[in-house]
Amino acid sequence: SDFHGISVAEKLIEQTGVIGEKIEIGSFERLDGTFVGYYIHAGNKIATLTSLSANVEGAEDAAKSVAMQVAAMNPIALDETQVSQEVIDRELEIERDILTKEGKPANIIDNILKGKMQKFYKDNTLVHQAFIKDGSISVADYVKSVNGDLKVLGFVRVSLT
Repeated sequence: SDFHGISVAEKLIEQTGVIGEKIEIGSFERLDGTFVGYYIHAGNKIATLTSLSANVEGAEDAAKSVAMQVAAMNPIALDETQVSQEVIDRELEIERDILTKEGKPANIIDNILKGKMQKFYKDNTLVHQAFIKDGSISVADYVKSVNGDLKVLGFVRVSLT
């Protein structure tokens, strides 16, 4: 990759010479979107990127706020369509075991599981999570309040802890 006309490897060597410390890239992530924003948590232990569907007025603040959400709440996926089947199956198995041990009848367990999964998605997927700056709305609703056409397209979270 290129960094202002020189390779990233060359830039690392250059910076090593400047500060006298060896520098290594611990993680590399790529995120596509019309507007990409970031947040680096105090102490530099967590960094997040978020991509939005448009570069509109307020996009920078929205992207940073959503990136802060990702840092704080550590969602497992953007929305329910991006949760792996393995995670879904594991969650269903855990909840089914709990309901069975509670003595719930088998014929209503499936209906209860639908509600449990909706709660799981609300708690664990970014766009459905309660927005940390205003718990009365979801992250998707917050972004839409900035601009009606604005959507979160993706995120990346890197943690050094």
